[in-house]
Amino acid sequence: MKPVVTIDPRLHDAVIFDLDGVVTDTAAIHAAAWKTAFDEFLSRRPRVEGENHTPFTDADYRDFVDGKPRLDGARDFLNSRGVTLPTGSPDERPAETLDGLVSRKQQVFLERLGAGVPVFRSTVALVRRLAEAGVATAVYSASRNCEHVLRVAGLEALFAVRVDGNVAADLGLRGKPDPDMLVETVGRLGALPERSVVVEDAQAGVEAGRSGGFALVIGVDRTGHADELVLHGADVVVSDL
Repeated sequence: MKPVVTIDPRLHDAVIFDLDGVVTDTAAIHAAAWKTAFDEFLSRRPRVEGENHTPFTDADYRDFVDGKPRLDGARDFLNSRGVTLPTGSPDERPAETLDGLVSRKQQVFLERLGAGVPVFRSTVALVRRLAEAGVATAVYSASRNCEHVLRVAGLEALFAVRVDGNVAADLGLRGKPDPDMLVETVGRLGALPERSVVVEDAQAGVEAGRSGGFALVIGVDRTGHADELVLHGADVVVSDL
């Protein structure tokens, strides 16, 4: 039996949507790009006692990378494998620094975007229904590619408010699971967390919604891991909006 979820304009002034995996099917593109970058790096790294160089998996993406700022996700994954890298600079080789590894991931991600961006049409329909009901909406993303992704998907006009990785860097906002970005997003809508809804597909994102005091945290599970979203703070989990 599917869960029943009610967004009520009498109780909720705003609904904010994570981008990747909720609005657009770019979570899969991010995961594939990270896999390319990490697997290349791990396959050529010299064997060191205590380090695990087996290929990057979907579970690794969910547990360590999904929803987080690039450097945080890369660092958390490598730490899980016993690998420590200096931050460095984006111009350095991936084998030497976190920034170099992130730059390689970004290169692969942009190449894959060239094939187009799949859109979850049920999410777009919900955003438009909320607007008709007088409920404000916004999109947020830890990714610095948010504006580009929306443009490629033909959704640049769907949200009047967008808070992404570039805004977070400019304002010094902490990344998920800290709620900074989510609170900033509803603030730009003139709403309060306690009268706002978060829609997320990442463990770090639902955790941010819960710790931020949001009225309702809706998890979107497209990969069969609903229990993990509930464990991290989702009030309810649906497979589609």
